[in-house]
Amino acid sequence: MGRNNERNIKKHNDKLHKEQDKVKAAKVLRKEKLKLIVRKFNEDKAEENN
Repeated sequence: MGRNNERNIKKHNDKLHKEQDKVKAAKVLRKEKLKLIVRKFNEDKAEENN
């Protein structure tokens, strides 16, 4: 990145925040998938016991 001017700093920060948002979104998605898997597993176990 050439000189430290406002435009370059803004471009860098936008890129950085976009990457951070991707990571957060992936984390949330993994948690949701895990919840569904656990729920399904618990339902299957309950059916087995009945």
